Amino acid sequence: MNNVVGGFIGLLGLVATAASQSLNVSSPAQAWNLVWSDEFDSTSINGSNWTYDTGGGGWGNGELENYTNRAANASLQNGALLIVARKESYGGSSYTSARLKSQNLRSFTYGRIEARLRLPAAQGLWPAFWMLGSSINQVGWPKCGEIDVMEHINTVPLVQGTMHWDYNGHVSSGGSTSCDVTQYHVYSIEWNSGAITWFVDGSQYWQGSIANNINGTDEFHAPFFIILNLAVGGSWPGNPDATTPFPDTVYVDYVRVYQLATNVGRDLQGQTPDQCVLLQNYPNPFNPTTTIRYGIPHRSAVKITLYNTLGQPAAEFVNGEMDPGYYELTLDGKGMSSGVYFCRLTAGENVRTRRLLLLK
Repeated sequence: MNNVVGGFIGLLGLVATAASQSLNVSSPAQAWNLVWSDEFDSTSINGSNWTYDTGGGGWGNGELENYTNRAANASLQNGALLIVARKESYGGSSYTSARLKSQNLRSFTYGRIEARLRLPAAQGLWPAFWMLGSSINQVGWPKCGEIDVMEHINTVPLVQGTMHWDYNGHVSSGGSTSCDVTQYHVYSIEWNSGAITWFVDGSQYWQGSIANNINGTDEFHAPFFIILNLAVGGSWPGNPDATTPFPDTVYVDYVRVYQLATNVGRDLQGQTPDQCVLLQNYPNPFNPTTTIRYGIPHRSAVKITLYNTLGQPAAEFVNGEMDPGYYELTLDGKGMSSGVYFCRLTAGENVRTRRLLLLK
C-alpha cells in the first residue's frame, strides 16, 4: 500500500474417517517450516504480535479515515480478525477504520508470507495485506522497501501485488490477477534472495527479481514487518459514494509465515539419518485442524499413525515407501473427541513421536 506512500492399519470409526477424509499431502519441493502465525482464535488481539497505527491526515494517499485502536474497528470474532470501516465523525474525520502492524514485534527476512482473507468490494474501500522494511524509521520510505502482498480497490474483480523501492527515486513494479474477493482466498508471496513471487490460492500470477540487488533492490534483503488495514478513500480508489455500505469489514482467518527448512541434506554433511528425520505440527493445541509436517532424509518405509492415550491406533495417514523430502498433511479433528493424542512417525529405523492436544 503505497505510502507517498499460509504404525497400524486398524482404525477407529469416526476418528479415522474424519482424519483420512481431510488428508492433504504437499509436494516435497515445498520444504517450508512454519515459524510464526496468528490464528486469531483467542478472545482479544495478541499484543505480542500486533500494535496499531492511529490517526488521520491522509497517510500520504489522501485517505479519509481516522485509524483507531478501538474494538469497534478491530476485534476477534469466531476465530477471525475483523477490521471494520465505519462512517462516523471521529477526530476530525468522517470515517474510522483500523491498521494493525507487527512493527517492533515480529519481522522477517525471506519466506512464504500468507493470509486467508475475505474482503469488502465497494466504492472507495481499499483493503491491504502488506509489508514495510523495518528500517523505515531510519531511512524513510521508499528506501525501506515495501511489499504489497495484496491490495484491492472498489468493486474491481482484481487483486494487485506490488513492490516499491528506491532507485534514484521511488519506483514500483507489480502485477494483478482476477479474483472474487468477497470469498475467502489465501494471498501469499514466496520471497527469497532471488525473487519475490505472488500467489492467490497457490496459483502464481507475478514475480519480481531482486537477485544481486538488481535495479537497486537491496531493500528486499532485510527484515520487513506485516500490516493489515482497511483504508477509506484515497488517491487510488477515490471516495465512497451512496452505494458504499457502512460498516464494512475485512475478515482475516489467519496470518502465517513459513521459512525454508534448514536441515535438508544434513546427512550429506556427516550427520546421521536420525538427525534428519523431522516431525512437527502447528497449531498445537488445535481446533479443529492442525498441519503435520514431516521430513525424510532417505527413501524409507514410512508410517504415520495417530494413537489415543490407551495406545490404540486411531488413524493411519501414511504407510509405504517414500522418497526423501519434506511433506505435510492436515489432520481434521471435527469428528474426534477432545483430548490428548500421539502422532508417531516411523521412517526406516527412526521413530519420532509428537503429542497433540485437541481442545473443543
